[in-house]
Amino acid sequence: MRTSLSRIFVTEDGRNLWFTFCLVSSLFLLWGFCNGLIDVMDKHFQDQLHLTKAQSAWVQTAHYLGYALMALPAGVLARAIGYKGGIIAGLLLVAAGGLWFIAATHIVSFWSYLVGVCVIAAGLTVLETVANPYTTVLGPKQYGALRINLAQSLNGVGWMLGPVVGGAFFYSAGGVQVAHGQLYIPYAGVAIAVLALAAIFRRAYVPDLIPSEGHVPESPAVSSPSVSIWVRPHFIGSVLAQFLYVAAQAGIFSFFINYIVSETPPLADGTHVTEQGAARLQGLLGFGLFLLGRLTGTALLGKVAAHRLLGIYSLINSALCTIVVMKVGWISVAAVFLCFFFMSITFPTIFALGITDLGAQAKKASAFIVMAILGGAIMPKLMGYLGDVYNMSVAFLMPLGCFAAISLYGFMWAALVRTKDEHALFSHR
Repeated sequence: MRTSLSRIFVTEDGRNLWFTFCLVSSLFLLWGFCNGLIDVMDKHFQDQLHLTKAQSAWVQTAHYLGYALMALPAGVLARAIGYKGGIIAGLLLVAAGGLWFIAATHIVSFWSYLVGVCVIAAGLTVLETVANPYTTVLGPKQYGALRINLAQSLNGVGWMLGPVVGGAFFYSAGGVQVAHGQLYIPYAGVAIAVLALAAIFRRAYVPDLIPSEGHVPESPAVSSPSVSIWVRPHFIGSVLAQFLYVAAQAGIFSFFINYIVSETPPLADGTHVTEQGAARLQGLLGFGLFLLGRLTGTALLGKVAAHRLLGIYSLINSALCTIVVMKVGWISVAAVFLCFFFMSITFPTIFALGITDLGAQAKKASAFIVMAILGGAIMPKLMGYLGDVYNMSVAFLMPLGCFAAISLYGFMWAALVRTKDEHALFSHR
C-alpha cells in the first residue's frame, strides 16, 4: 500500500513531491474553512439587519463576485510568477480581507462586511486557480483526478470546521447584538494563520511544473498546444458545468440553516432546531457527509471513470432535490443531508475533466473554470426569491435543475473530449 501511495506523487524525472502535495493541500483546508464561515452568515444578517432571504444572498453574491473578478487576473498572475508566487500572493490577499473585518465591525454596515467577503474571495481565487491544476501535475497524469480529489478531502474538513466556528460567534447565546460584535474574531484568526502559511511557502520547495499534453487525440489540429481552448468541447462544457455546480452548492449551503429552521418537523419534545443547532448540524453532519463523500469518491475514482461517476452522483442529487421539493417530512430532511455526500466530488472532478490534455494551457483554462464560480453569485438570489415567495422546499428547484445538467455533462464527456483513451486517464488499473 505504501508503494502504491508513493507512486502517485513521483514525477517523470523521479522526484517524489509528496511533501509539496501535503503543503499545497493545506490551502484546500483554508478555503474550505473560509467558505464554511460564509455559509452561516446569511441567517445572521437576516436577523441583525432584517433582510429577506433574497437580500441576505448578497453575501454569496459578494463572495462569488470576488471569484469572478479575480479569476482571469489570477490566471495571468499564475503564468507570470509561477505556482509558488501565485500562492503567496493569494495568501496575502486573504490576510488583507481577514484584517478588514476588524474595521467592518466598527463601521457596522452591511456593505463593509461585503467588502471583506469579496477581498477574501479574491485571494481564495488566486489560491484555487493555482492549487487545483497544480495538484494534477504533482505526479503521473493518470492519477491527476485522484490527487485533486485527495486534496479536496482536506477542503471537506475545512467546510466542517467553518460552520461550527462561525456558528459559535455568529449565533452567540448573548443574542444577535453580541454575536454581531464578535463577527471579526474568526476572520482575524484566519489572517494570522495565512500570514504564517505564506512565510512557510516562501521557504518551501514548490517547483513550477508544466503539465504534459497527455494522450494524443485523434485529430492533429486538436493536439496542437496553440489551438484555442475554446474549441475544446470538454473544456467549454466544464465551464458551464462548474457554473451550475457552484450555483447549486452555494444555494444549498447558504440556505441550509433557513431550511432546517423552517422546514424540519418538530423534535420529539415538541421544540424546533435553533439557528446555532442548525449551524452545528451543517458543520458536523452535513459537511461530515461531504468529507465522507470526498474520501469514498476518491477511492471509487480508482475503479470508475471520473466522468461516469460525476454523471451518476449528479443524477442521484437531482433525485434527492426532487424529494426535498416534494416536502415529505423527515425524508426530505434526510435528502438534504445526502445531497452533501453526493455533491462532494463534483467540483474537483469537473476541474480535472475540464483541463484534460490542455498541457501548458491548463493554467489559462483553470482561470476560466474558477471564473465559472460566478454561478454562486447569481443563482442563490433565485433560490432566495423562491424561498421568500413560496418556501425553502420549493427553493430546491434551483439546484435540482443544476444537477440534472451536470449529470448530462458527465455522461457526455467521453464524446466531448475526442479521445479514445479517456478511461485510461481517469481510472487506475
